[in-house]
Amino acid sequence: MFKKILVATDASEYSRRALITALEIAQKYDAEIELLFVSYIREAYWGNNVAYGILVPQEQIDEAGEQALEATLQGIDVGNISVQKKMVQGYPSTMILEEAKKLEADLVVMGSHGYGPITGSLLGSVSQRVLPRAECPVLIVK
Repeated sequence: MFKKILVATDASEYSRRALITALEIAQKYDAEIELLFVSYIREAYWGNNVAYGILVPQEQIDEAGEQALEATLQGIDVGNISVQKKMVQGYPSTMILEEAKKLEADLVVMGSHGYGPITGSLLGSVSQRVLPRAECPVLIVK
């Protein structure tokens, strides 16, 4: 029985397909959805020092995340299904797995490929990392 569904997005067409599929499942099982965007900021290496987050201001990170969430939802009718939006920062596969655990998700739904328009996001190889490590079923949508 699916009651909590986590949908990972990078605003790509594959992510939008994943959301549509999750909405169909949520409708059948009266489930709620959390739409998750993971902002991945690569570290800047300068000699032996590592500088975290100095290249991209926090406001830009937050704005990119909000844009990704809105782009994923744009034009999709969620009907009466509860869809919560969430943004986190970190390594995408790790953060998706952590969020699935925190949410106590019954299902993770994600696109088979990423390549979204929002800078700093990843999916695709991420789905391949999530699949074997998830504690709940994972649905990969083409």
